[in-house]
Amino acid sequence: MPTTKKFNLMNGVINVFLTVLCLMIALPFVLVVIISITSENSLVQNGYQFLPKEWSFEAYRIVFQKPDPLIKGYLVTILITVVGTVLSLLLTAMTAYPISRMDFRYNRPITFYIFFTMLFNGGLIPFYIMMTQYLHLKNSLLALILPTLLSPFNIMIMKGFLDKIGKEIIESAKVDGAKEFRIFFQIILPLATPALATLGLFISFGYWNEWFYALLFIDNDKYIPLQLLLVRILSQIEFLANSPLAQVADKLAYANFPTLSVRMAMAILAGGPMLIIFPFFQKYFVKGITVGSLKG
Repeated sequence: MPTTKKFNLMNGVINVFLTVLCLMIALPFVLVVIISITSENSLVQNGYQFLPKEWSFEAYRIVFQKPDPLIKGYLVTILITVVGTVLSLLLTAMTAYPISRMDFRYNRPITFYIFFTMLFNGGLIPFYIMMTQYLHLKNSLLALILPTLLSPFNIMIMKGFLDKIGKEIIESAKVDGAKEFRIFFQIILPLATPALATLGLFISFGYWNEWFYALLFIDNDKYIPLQLLLVRILSQIEFLANSPLAQVADKLAYANFPTLSVRMAMAILAGGPMLIIFPFFQKYFVKGITVGSLKG
């Protein structure tokens, strides 16, 4: 009986701790949402509050005042996220599968080569020259997809998952006459669904939040992704409000611009869709963690 009470007490402590931890994680996001619908005067006078004295949707009205660039930014970001995630998962799995097979003669040298690229790289300048002068990808969507298409870190993670798949399954498929491509697409990929879902979520986050490669390679407004677009909008507004070179009319128009609330509104618009998608992949994280303990 005392053991049962001790066990229940420990469960209660763990539940309280996890509840507090979840609140600590969720409250900052709730505060961001509240700030985005708080008036600028209230923010300046009272600071950030969970219960502001004055509510206002002025920040969202300003952001959606000219929606065409925002819609184009969303379309570009969605396109590179979907295409990049699908291609990245396919190439990652196709690269990790051979080096996870012990009967592949060159699995160790190739694994070392992939791991070595995690330690060293050629640097930013050679990378920029290669992308612009040799591959001619400046001002193209491939410049936003190709740089992060294949990650050594993701390959090593996928290899760790595929190592745990029983080799007896592959041997049985070969006995039944299945070729390597059929084994990979009809047996290995379905068994690796938890790993693919987990990696796919992280890859999609990376593509969705990507702005650095767009800053380097994109000058055409038609290919500007959402993250870079929002940064440019805010930078231009702050420049017009503070620059001594700006016209008097522009300075007066932007002097009372709700900068603080607009920042948070842009953060909600930029990260909101991924927060909505995340719960649908949550169940795969548990499977992805425990798949290494299962045998086929």
